[in-house]
Amino acid sequence: MIERKKVQEIVEEWLQEKEYFLVDVEVTPDDRIVVEIDHADGVWIEDCVALSRYIEERLSRDEEDYELEVGSAGLGQPFKVEQQYVNCIGKQVEVLSAEGKKYKGTLLKVEGRSFTVAVQEKVKVEGKKRPVMADVEHVFSMDEVKYCKYVIKF
Repeated sequence: MIERKKVQEIVEEWLQEKEYFLVDVEVTPDDRIVVEIDHADGVWIEDCVALSRYIEERLSRDEEDYELEVGSAGLGQPFKVEQQYVNCIGKQVEVLSAEGKKYKGTLLKVEGRSFTVAVQEKVKVEGKKRPVMADVEHVFSMDEVKYCKYVIKF
């Protein structure tokens, strides 16, 4: 069986001095290798092909047969690594908290493993009879949310 660590090292080597970053490497028991990369401006198919060839040059099909898939992390997929959060600062995201509550708002900042989202909510304002809509900041831990993903608008 091909080791995940070996594939990850090969990918990291290819990524050096490139603006891409590694999102995930998965190796199944039947040697299906799935590599996900991302970039602040999106992923180009030519770069996926180049990475795929780079990996194939360093893994021997004589030793073990494998299936290789190299692609982008997917626009509507939940974030897996911190850099994906950083790339979406200022953009709309959806968060599903550990308690199961959904929040939609603007990703304001990322600090370590925490991130802040501004959500439009009704807020009681002193001196007013009715609540008004206002941005309320919610701080989440990447390790404690069920997911956070970019909201695609049409």
